[in-house]
Amino acid sequence: MAASLSPSSGPPSVSRTLTHQVFLSFHGVDVRKNLLTHILGEFQRKGITPFIDNKMERGVSIGSELLRAIKHARITIVIFSRNYASSSWCLNELVEVMKCKDELGQKVMTIFHQVKPADVRHHRGDFGKAFKKTCVGKSEEVKRLWRKALSDAANIHGDGVESDKWKSEADMIATIAIDVLGELQTTPSRDFDDYVGLQAHMTSIYSLLCLHTDEVRMIGIWGPSGIGKTTISRVLLNELSLHQFKLTARIGDIKRRHLNRHDVYDAKIELQKEFSDNYFPVGHPS
Repeated sequence: MAASLSPSSGPPSVSRTLTHQVFLSFHGVDVRKNLLTHILGEFQRKGITPFIDNKMERGVSIGSELLRAIKHARITIVIFSRNYASSSWCLNELVEVMKCKDELGQKVMTIFHQVKPADVRHHRGDFGKAFKKTCVGKSEEVKRLWRKALSDAANIHGDGVESDKWKSEADMIATIAIDVLGELQTTPSRDFDDYVGLQAHMTSIYSLLCLHTDEVRMIGIWGPSGIGKTTISRVLLNELSLHQFKLTARIGDIKRRHLNRHDVYDAKIELQKEFSDNYFPVGHPS
């Protein structure tokens, strides 16, 4: 059995708004129609929200939108493939990823798809040949940054996940998803750092929930529209789902969309279906 994904370690994260859970760095031609599709499918089933740059126009430099996406992810997964180093875009992206690892303490995970970690680390083999072609005409500083990023990424806690060591790609991807979920459980979200006054509400609600008991609790948040009831519920779900429960769900506008219907039975069936379609697994599967 191949080793599971190993996250990078680094300094404590500075305050930043985390707009999605995972950033994926990859060379599209190599993985978009196979490995990436299967990873995204498994992530969707497990409620993991990824960011991929499929719709961005690629050029020599990385735009502010992509830089923001890299910086604001909780975890970055780098998928090294045979032609990854043939793209200056991928190499520049990797430099920014490793910069976020060092400066922000961002978690970085690595997958080696049909390429050896040593070839990435030492820029050799077919991977190294592609890298040398990309380096033609580039400044010594750019080549230095690319070499360092490749070496540092390949050295993150051993060899990461090597596809060649797995008999089943499905098992490999399932393990990757479980490792990501494990990291998300231990990576606090800062999605709501910019909201003022929420902590007092959260403290009050936690005292009512009595999470140390086995009782079932129902908490109602009452008040006029526009004062932040929905925001408070989202923060509560966000905090509790990472540490307390295996499954969570948020269903909004129940009264407007369901309870005002004439056929109560159909309304209940529709609500049950919506619940089953929208629950989010947040822990390791049993």
